[in-house]
Amino acid sequence: MNDTPCWRAGAPILLTVAALALGSPAVAAPAAASAPALPMTLEDFERAKHTAHLPNGITLGYAEFGDPHGRPVVLIHGYTDNSRDWLPMIPYLAKGERVIALDIRGHGASSKPECCYTLIDFAYDVKLLLDELHVARADIVGHSLGSMIAQAFAEYWPARTKHLVLVSSTAGPPPGAPRKELQGSKPGLTFREEVSALKDPLDPESPFMRWWYASPTPVNEEFLRRQREDAARIPVAVWLAVMDQGLATSNLRATLPRIQAPTLLIWGAKDFIFGAQDRDGLTGLLPSARVIVYPDYGHNPFWEDPARVAKDIDAFLAAQP
Repeated sequence: MNDTPCWRAGAPILLTVAALALGSPAVAAPAAASAPALPMTLEDFERAKHTAHLPNGITLGYAEFGDPHGRPVVLIHGYTDNSRDWLPMIPYLAKGERVIALDIRGHGASSKPECCYTLIDFAYDVKLLLDELHVARADIVGHSLGSMIAQAFAEYWPARTKHLVLVSSTAGPPPGAPRKELQGSKPGLTFREEVSALKDPLDPESPFMRWWYASPTPVNEEFLRRQREDAARIPVAVWLAVMDQGLATSNLRATLPRIQAPTLLIWGAKDFIFGAQDRDGLTGLLPSARVIVYPDYGHNPFWEDPARVAKDIDAFLAAQP
């Protein structure tokens, strides 16, 4: 296997808060390997989609599964993805849960305004959606950029957060660390420079989009094709706005001490986006958190082994008061 780190959806970004939002190294999987079967059809997922019109003028797309009277579990996806990001894992979650997977603003079926895309904007949308759905308190699960949104939600609305699960997350760089720039798919270009050169409408089958949605382990190709199509519908201006407003100016470390909810931290040891420094930084700031590191997985462990990740999340949620 080629171990040269490239990056998938939500990865290479001009960073000031670590390897921001999101993705998996674009490394070819062994030819003999096969993708895990999807436990739910793409069509069944789409039939579960709804929209909510929030008081702040934003429309959010979301999907609900499981027991409508069960324990609410909110799933927040990463950069350029959408609620379908969680499709491989959702059927493996406990049957007694009310699973709510949402499209963050700018993504999927949600509004794509010119402004605003700070973490608190994203988190406030989640709060308003829970108000709309009459959910007083929920378990909040976030992946990559979604994990940063989950952090913000738990920090500003601790009474609404029962448990917190951060998958492939970071606390940002330590104080004084030099600014990091991740490279794009083309030599000599940062990811931001490459995105800035793109033109609407994006081609979901372009080399750039295929590179962006590559995976180090096999993933169902139809699932990835639909993800690329949805990402291509996001205007380039929104791709850039999320980087510039939501990521480059965020100070994750400053507010982490506000988190009160029992917290589970999940990483893949082969995650080239958020590596050992990110793991050490976040666990150091959340010393009471439970930590799971899968030795063989990358940035998207819930795609690589969805049944195992769902089992570990459910075990954590069930064990906590």
